[in-house]
Formats: sequence, structure tokens, C-alpha cells
Amino acid sequence: MVCLLGVACLRGWGRWRNSEYQQFISILEETRKNHTPSNKKKLACYDFDFSHWPADFSWEEVSNPKLLSKAGVSLLKPEPKLRGAADRVLNSLRTLPCHIVSFLIAHSFGRRMLYPGSVYLLQRAMRPMLQQGQARLIEEFEGQRNKLVACDGNEIDTMFVDRRRDEGQHGQTLVICCEGNAGFYEVGCMNTPLEGGYSVLGWNHPGFAGSTGVPFPQNEANAMDVVIQFAVHKLGFQLSDIVVYAWSIGGFTASWAVMSYPEIQALVLDASFDDLLPLALKVMPDSWSCLTYGRFCVFCDLNTHEFFLRYQGPVLLIRRTKDEIITTTGPEDIMSNRGNNLLLKLLQFRYPKVMTDDGVRAIRAWLAASNHVEEAAVYSSYEVDDDWCVSVLQSYKTEGDVFFPWSVGEDMTLEGRRQLALFLARKYMRNFDSTHCTPLPYSEFAAPWRL
Repeated sequence: MVCLLGVACLRGWGRWRNSEYQQFISILEETRKNHTPSNKKKLACYDFDFSHWPADFSWEEVSNPKLLSKAGVSLLKPEPKLRGAADRVLNSLRTLPCHIVSFLIAHSFGRRMLYPGSVYLLQRAMRPMLQQGQARLIEEFEGQRNKLVACDGNEIDTMFVDRRRDEGQHGQTLVICCEGNAGFYEVGCMNTPLEGGYSVLGWNHPGFAGSTGVPFPQNEANAMDVVIQFAVHKLGFQLSDIVVYAWSIGGFTASWAVMSYPEIQALVLDASFDDLLPLALKVMPDSWSCLTYGRFCVFCDLNTHEFFLRYQGPVLLIRRTKDEIITTTGPEDIMSNRGNNLLLKLLQFRYPKVMTDDGVRAIRAWLAASNHVEEAAVYSSYEVDDDWCVSVLQSYKTEGDVFFPWSVGEDMTLEGRRQLALFLARKYMRNFDSTHCTPLPYSEFAAPWRL
């Protein structure tokens, strides 16, 4: 207990002679010995260094065939090998300087630029806000704080709100929230599904608030994996009861999750992007382009689309029409929004026969609309018949293969393909007239479309 001196503190400064402090020490020791919900509830009344919070769940508690080793879950692809040994040696020597510099950039200011929420000074400045947010989740929603231990040893700080006993229709569904690069579950996107009456599980990136480690892609995937395992094996949800909801850069871990656990019910990506590289080029000096194109993206590879294209379930993309973060030229150019690329890549994979050049042009005209009035005008100009589109898709699903990609549209007229392309675009994407960091109201949070 002596090691806790100067670490634990009440809402106020604890001292050994302070009766409340002594009571806290007693509760902490009792919780370590007897980790019951009642003891945890008492412990949650205190604010103290999360490193001393007893672990609630570890990846070692379940048998997970997806884990290749204790180093991490399956994520990073091996680099292509050159044919000859001499070629491999020459290529290694040629790229070694760039590799070293990119490694140093990625592990120093590059990572901090990509995930500013991991910077200590920012966390310290936000600490009062995070404390208030955490207290609200615990007191108003009876949130349960849990520490999860990932396969790489990182401790992941999570918050669970259980609505299964409520009378609402959404309580049996668990929404797992993946925050942005400066987001924390205490003040982040958890509030949107909470407003809708869902059960919600939020977690902080490695290196954010109570979570340990650094938010590199491998660590991010390891954290996401233990969060899902915890939801299934400890909280008692089926994968088919889980919706993964992500904001901004959280789309990376969300997409990894649905790729790795395809039984997950649905995926919702809000203000997310397909690839980090175009956005990195926007902020990097031109003279660093070789590093940006090269090794830096190996250390910080966030190609969201490569993961979520392998998912067969329902997907909803939410595009912010005034987004200033994930655009390559600025919020005034809505066609530079990387969410457009997510939609096009998804439809081109799932419905390749519909997404001919004419289908793509029709969707681009719809994507160029900056408000609902313009969007409706484009939709009506192509005379899209929603009932006809649904009947065509239902007929194909009944007669053909249920797995994507579909060959629907193969023998369709040009007009029919354009109608179907626009119909699908509007079903897979919703526009929200807002900037990147505006909290998403529940009215804009909808269950993804199902045929």
C-alpha cells in the first residue's frame, strides 16, 4: 500500500490521516482481493491513477484463433519480396536511409500529429472535462468502467452502459464506439447512441487517458480485438447484437473489426476516410513526398477501405458536407471529401456491373450536391424509381449468390444501371450538413440499410 502514496487521490488531495483516503485504500485493497460488481461500484466513486485499477478482463481468458502470437492480431501485410537475393539486398540498401528517417518521423512527431490525443499536455489540459464526462457516464447512465489487457500488454480504459433491462427497443443492441484522433469516450461519440437508448461500449485509444501504449495501427487493432472479446465473453453479447460505430480516424479500427468478425451486425462510419496518404500529403512539405509515399505509411498504414470491403454486412457512411479535415483541398470543395472515395469503392466492389462509367458519373453528380435540395434535384433528374430498384435487387438476391460482389445489372439498360447506382448511393450514404467536429445528433444516427 505504501506505493500508492502520492498516486491515489480523492476529489481533493488524500492524506494518510484523511479518513476518506484511508477508506479509499481499504476499498481498493478489497477490490483487488474480491473483484465484485459492488466493490467496483464503490471504487468508481474515487478518482485515482487508472494504472492501479484492477484488471477486469484479459485476452488470455479466451481462446482466440485470430491471434497469431502475443505480438498482435493479424493486421500488417508482409512486404512484397523481390525475386533474387541480390535484388533484395540492393533494394534494402537503397531504401535504408528513407526507412530510418521515416521510422524516426513516425515514432516522434508524426505519431503525435496523427493522434494528438496521445500528447500529455493536451490530456492534462482536458483533464477537468474528461473527469466531468466520466462522472456523468457513471452517475447519470450507471456506466461501468473496466480495464482490459490486450495481447501486447497494453491496458485499455473502457466504459460500458447497459440498457438491456430498459423497455426501449434498442437496449439489446450494443454499439461499440471508436473515437477520433483527439477523441475520448468521456466526451466523444458515445453520446449519440446513448441518446437513442442503445447499450454502449466506449474505449480509449492506446496512450489516451487511462489507456497505456501508443496508437500505432498494430496496437489499435490489438485494442479493438480485446474490446470485442470483452463484449462477447464478459458482457454476454452475441456478435450479431453488435454495431460498430466510428468517427473520423476511428474508421480504421472499426473496419478492422468487421473484417475480422464478419458476424457483426452492422458498421456505421461517420466523417471517415478511405486512405491516410492523400491527407498526409496535404499537410506534409513537398520535399518530404518520398517519405510520405514510402516508409512512413508502412508505420502508419490506415487504409480503411482495404478492411471494410471484405465485410458483407450492412454499412452506413455519414458524410459531413462542410468537413474541413478529411478533404484534400478544403471544405468548399465537397468532391475532395475522402468519404466519397469510401462510397465509390464500396459500391464498385459490391455492385461492379452497376458501377460502369455511366453509373459512376451519376453518383458523382449526386455527390457534388452540397445540400438536400440539390441532392433531391439530381435524384429526380435521373427519374429514379425506388420501388423498381428494390424489386430488382430482391429478385437477384432470391435467385443469385447472397455474397458480394453481385452481378446484378449485367443485362440492364444504361438508364436502369444509372437509376440503380443512385438508389444504392443514397442507401449507403447520408449527408449531414456540418463540420468535422460537430457532435452527431441521434436524428442522424440510423441503422444501415438492409435489403
